[in-house]
Amino acid sequence: MGSRQGCRHGGRFEWREQALAEYERNGGRAVAIPVETSNADYSFTEPADRNWYYAVGSARSNVTGVVTVVPGADGRPVVGLDYQVNVWDRYNWDEGKGVHIGKFEIPDGEMGQQHKIGLAQEFNMAGSSAVKHYELGSGAAVPTPDDPGRAGERSDRHARDGGGDIDR
Repeated sequence: MGSRQGCRHGGRFEWREQALAEYERNGGRAVAIPVETSNADYSFTEPADRNWYYAVGSARSNVTGVVTVVPGADGRPVVGLDYQVNVWDRYNWDEGKGVHIGKFEIPDGEMGQQHKIGLAQEFNMAGSSAVKHYELGSGAAVPTPDDPGRAGERSDRHARDGGGDIDR
């Protein structure tokens, strides 16, 4: 039994009610229900996060997960949500778009021309967060995203660029 929920944040409450109803129909035995929000556009803003704003700009995203209900130690059901956030986009340069960096204006059409002559390349990007757990109905705050930090090295970039220092 799956649920596709268009509501970005309200869905978790509806998912909880749906899972509790299934738990009752199942005679109080554990249940697991896959859930997914609808896909939505998301745009980063420069004030909120300059790195994501300049690197990605906008992308599509959704949340996927599993709602579980298990009998608690006191006999009352415990409802949990294990979920992850998914993000994807086509990194391309569309005519009529662009970005301002300081006093410089960089039109996407100019970068698109670089792609057409083979000096730039469009590509697909996609990623998912780590799986997070949230007790639905606990009143606790939704977990915050992990800080990915800057640990490790970019050996993929290092090898592709022929070595040398990497600007971190």
